Amino acid sequence: MIKVTRLNDSVMVINVEKIQSLQATPDTVITFTNHDKVMVKEPIEEISERIVDYQRAANCHSEMERVSGRKFRIPPADRVK
Repeated sequence: MIKVTRLNDSVMVINVEKIQSLQATPDTVITFTNHDKVMVKEPIEEISERIVDYQRAANCHSEMERVSGRKFRIPPADRVK
């Protein structure tokens, strides 16, 4: 999950696994797999970086759990950039 800022300055947390596409119009439009759309202030590049960082953290934790046999928590969305 990553944080994004809507055009009215409200902050929302979205599930990156449900994102279908990102589009610059010039504001960024996030389209989800259920075809809902949200316009946000962050540019596509910033959202893409957040998605990659989140996925790296998730994959790193998965690998650590596989190797160690222990469960690790992914940081809460409020700690993610």
